[in-house]
Amino acid sequence: MSNPIRNIFSIPELKKRVLFTLGMLAVFRIGGHIPTPGINGKALAAFFKQVQGSFLGLVDLFSGGNLSQMTIFALGVMPYISAAIIMELLVVVSPYIERLSKEGEYGRKKITEYTRYGTVLICVIQSLGIATMLESMSAGGMKVVMFPGWGFRLLTVLTLTTGSVFLMWLGEQITEKGIGNGISLLIFAGIIKRFPSQFKRVYQQVIDGEVSVISLILFVALLIAIIGVVVFVERAYRRIPIQYAKRVVGRRVYGGQSTHLPIKVNTGGVIPIIFASSIVTIPTAFQGLANKYKWFAEVARQLSWGMPLYNLLYFVGIIFFTYFYVSIIFNPQDVADNIRKYGGFIPGIRPGKPTADYIDKVLSRLTFVGALYLALVAIIPEFMIFGFKVGALPWIGPSLEKIMPDWVVSGLGIQFFFGGTSLLIVVGVAMDTLQQIEAQLVMRNYDGFIKGVRVRGRR
Repeated sequence: MSNPIRNIFSIPELKKRVLFTLGMLAVFRIGGHIPTPGINGKALAAFFKQVQGSFLGLVDLFSGGNLSQMTIFALGVMPYISAAIIMELLVVVSPYIERLSKEGEYGRKKITEYTRYGTVLICVIQSLGIATMLESMSAGGMKVVMFPGWGFRLLTVLTLTTGSVFLMWLGEQITEKGIGNGISLLIFAGIIKRFPSQFKRVYQQVIDGEVSVISLILFVALLIAIIGVVVFVERAYRRIPIQYAKRVVGRRVYGGQSTHLPIKVNTGGVIPIIFASSIVTIPTAFQGLANKYKWFAEVARQLSWGMPLYNLLYFVGIIFFTYFYVSIIFNPQDVADNIRKYGGFIPGIRPGKPTADYIDKVLSRLTFVGALYLALVAIIPEFMIFGFKVGALPWIGPSLEKIMPDWVVSGLGIQFFFGGTSLLIVVGVAMDTLQQIEAQLVMRNYDGFIKGVRVRGRR
């Protein structure tokens, strides 16, 4: 490993890109320590301990923990991601956006411009909602906002919107002048910054005797196995062979080559997990209704981590949103039309609608495998930590709880949260970044990270 790292810093352009990326990530970390004015930090930290596992926890994950600390980067890059997803959905719904998506560089720039405007609008709406919510929050007898009112709300909107827009610009600069995808790297940096404190907590649990060494070894072994599966599936794709017919133009013969159409097993990426998490955890965000209505409190309890209803809805939701999202971003008919336009065909399949039907059939099967993979990767880490609360099942629940092992019901007892969303983001972004660095090394006739093996990203 030392030789590739030495090679990175021996190439001036690559060295400049790597150092620029590290510098921008350092700016991101520095901004994560600047608090929003008018916030009681102790009361806010106590409140977020109470709502762990809710929709706010998901937003806090993508902000790198800045929301729970209410820094100037509290919104993180989530508004930009939301705006980008909305623009992808509008490609299917709006004919104007669909035309822009097919107009090359000009269309891409216009869509990027609209995405930025959408990011600012979402930031204003979310920051105003957060400011209003903060004014009504309290924990341990302490108010989160020391001086509520429109002055605090406007200052919070200005601070959080500016911080999120600055992160959007930071991500674009990393993508253009650095290494890797800037937005993904910012999320990656926000997730891994929690690792030292999490490892320290687990170590303290082992020292205090709260967690046995066997449980720790089992946890680490399962985590490594899951990471291996994630790496394998994220690099897996199905190749559909495509043959291009020969064309005679004058005295020259063009075409006739064979190629393939790669379709990823996990075409949807991490987006279906985000959608499912957002929907399932919405009831837990309304603590006021839970305190007022007993039935709503029971619904919120059933939708907490480890509960059977939560696991069931989460699993089914991921599968549903995988099919939904893939159907939006991948149009078999457009792919078939493009293949026919350039004189290509799939051997044994007629051009046109039969080709589109064949691609759709292959895509549906791959999507099913990818949906199961996403659902299992999302559920298993949480099951390892929180267990499966079978006692909440009607009729047979108490009986099952008596015969089930303790580690199944209550988990391994390790307070280390490394959920499926975090796992996919960390592993996927690391693969993509290493792949880009390796491509730069190989292009300049240097060895890659591992001799004889090419590092491949997800893309």
